[in-house]
Amino acid sequence: MSCGHRDACPDGDAPDAAAAVPVARQPEQGWSLLCNGVLLFDDTGAVLPDGDIQPPAGTGARRSESAA
Repeated sequence: MSCGHRDACPDGDAPDAAAAVPVARQPEQGWSLLCNGVLLFDDTGAVLPDGDIQPPAGTGARRSESAA
């Protein structure tokens, strides 16, 4: 499935990252892969392409460094 962006897809940490669209979905597992490489979870948490973790919205947690 193609995302349809004419230019490059927005980076995962870019201000326009919300313009990314799902290219793969696993609703039974609660996640979607966006065209910019972000793995988005149903609870609004995310794993960015560089491995950084974005916690779910409203948890008060801070963005953590990638787990290696």
